[in-house]
Amino acid sequence: MSKTIGFIGTGVMGRSMAQNLINHGHEVHVYTRTKEKAADLLNNGAIWAESIAELAKKAEMIITIVGYPSDVEKVYLGKNGIIENAQSGSYLIDMTTSDPLLAEKIHQIAKGKQLHALDAPVSGGDIGARNGKLSIMVGAADEAFHAVLPVLECMGENIVHQGPAGAGQHTKMANQITIASNMIGVSEAITYAKKAGLDPVRVLKSITSGAAGSWSLSNLAPRMIKQDYAPGFYVKHFIKDMKIALQSAKNMGLNTPGLDLSLKLYEELAENGEEDSGTQALIKWFEQE
Repeated sequence: MSKTIGFIGTGVMGRSMAQNLINHGHEVHVYTRTKEKAADLLNNGAIWAESIAELAKKAEMIITIVGYPSDVEKVYLGKNGIIENAQSGSYLIDMTTSDPLLAEKIHQIAKGKQLHALDAPVSGGDIGARNGKLSIMVGAADEAFHAVLPVLECMGENIVHQGPAGAGQHTKMANQITIASNMIGVSEAITYAKKAGLDPVRVLKSITSGAAGSWSLSNLAPRMIKQDYAPGFYVKHFIKDMKIALQSAKNMGLNTPGLDLSLKLYEELAENGEEDSGTQALIKWFEQE
């Protein structure tokens, strides 16, 4: 059954996610701060909303994927935000990678307004978003999860209900912690192969299907070799995610040396002008003379 869905955030991933909803027959209303960024979606059937409030009043389900926790707060809270303007009984799905504590806060405020708030961050990058094969990690009440599952299935295929509000964001932090150390390993491996006089493309043929295999090795190492640093996921957003994960870990009394090192290297990369590059640009740090 088609839904009237509001979609806020049409960046690298959000644009493809919204398009997949349109392709599945849903009526999608979009809002973004710069209308030009939604041009392709508007040409392909999306309906423009002039404001967050206007979008919230029209939609029975609202999906957001914005940049930072501060953006999430601005979109959801306040008199012009989603919660104050959404129809009673609406489902609010934040797919931004954000702070677990903020997800819990939004859930509680929404609940007081007879709204269902879910945190559902994603993994899979631009490729997963384009192909509708994202991994989606959901924090929500059981009823809310099952109500929105058919819509989530338009955007992803590995969709797991992790627990109550905040659980989706905590799961995404575990995901980002894993990637943080893995990206160091991938970058070191490609650099080592080159220094040893090997053909890194051939090296990948041997190691991607073995014990070293990972999504980053299969999808981002080829981009490193081609010197393709276009963002599937921005360095600046990965730094944001790692900082959230680091703070959450500290709150739990957990030491994360791999995460600490990765954050340090990526911050140095950003200081060298790579903050708008894709995360695969980390190899540039290792290739410095």
